[in-house]
Amino acid sequence: MTFDAPAGVQLIRISSAAYGQDAASTWELWGSQDGGRSYRRIGQPVRTQGPRLLTTTFEGGSARSLRLEIRKTDAGSGRLNIDDIGLETGAGAPVAGGPATQPGPPSAPARNPAPSPQSPVSQPDDNLALGNPSGATASLNTPNNYLLTRPQYAVGYHARRGTPTWVSWHLGAADMGSAPRQDDFRPDPALPRQFYAATSRSYSGSGFDRGHNCPSADRTRTLDDNSATFLMTNMIPQAANNNQRTWGNLEEWTRAQVQLGQEVYIIMGSYGQGGTGLQGFKTTIDEGRITVPARVWKVLVVLPAGSNDLQRIASGQARILAIDTPNDQQVSPDWSRYRVSVDALEAATGLDLLSTLPIAAQERLEVQIDSGPVR
Repeated sequence: MTFDAPAGVQLIRISSAAYGQDAASTWELWGSQDGGRSYRRIGQPVRTQGPRLLTTTFEGGSARSLRLEIRKTDAGSGRLNIDDIGLETGAGAPVAGGPATQPGPPSAPARNPAPSPQSPVSQPDDNLALGNPSGATASLNTPNNYLLTRPQYAVGYHARRGTPTWVSWHLGAADMGSAPRQDDFRPDPALPRQFYAATSRSYSGSGFDRGHNCPSADRTRTLDDNSATFLMTNMIPQAANNNQRTWGNLEEWTRAQVQLGQEVYIIMGSYGQGGTGLQGFKTTIDEGRITVPARVWKVLVVLPAGSNDLQRIASGQARILAIDTPNDQQVSPDWSRYRVSVDALEAATGLDLLSTLPIAAQERLEVQIDSGPVR
């Protein structure tokens, strides 16, 4: 929409399907209440499959004027068939200027069917269960602390640096499946238009890897889950040895813990400026648009798969590891050499980590440096 619907929209009905015989694809509905300057997602992603139109109902709940966007979010070539779009007030009346809608077929599922209770899949709230480390918000007033949330992970994005300050996610057994690596590096369509959006070519010739924060192999339940990890807002310029050896070894160790019956809450980020890649030391790449970090860090909270996780973490039933590595080619492949305390990371980054835990638990746990086995 290039115009605003009047105030009072309560329900939004959209009929969608795959176009003809095209492959399945995924779309999201986004809304703006400030004339298109900023958008937030409404509801959950919708998966289209097959040519039969299905109607999805979204709750608008807008006391102000509302502008909508439909965003195709997967990287496939399947086209969308979007049919009637109806905007209604709470009483069921069509909004002036919008078409009346007839009851449609049952709503299309907003997400893949939920697995059994024994195999929990990460939800958006799980990804921020340990807190919002920088107090990021989805507001254009905070471009260097901008919150992006999706089912696979949450991001505190720094527009001036062109990279995330932090990425947070939860990893359980059901998050790892058989979906192949997509390698579809691309700009993030959820970034406001005012922000520079890195592309798959932004790192070309820089001597630095497009280093994932949330790893591809942590999200292999579905093709869409894996594809989401290749959005460029999930990347940092990372020295090849840091990314492929040190960080690769840590990621494999983390997934091995999950395969042994654990679940893991993870926050990863970077700070400082200036790293050494395959072409030497650089402070920025992409004509100065993307900052090369000096340090790359991660916090892992590992505990047996179960429920009441925050209570169990606070009571000391979890293992907490904090890692802080240099972003250079000389970094050791042994990530365990870089273990520090959460307190040390907070001092270096200015972030508030594990902020959802009780203050007493934070004070007790964040001072510790893990010394447990890593084999």
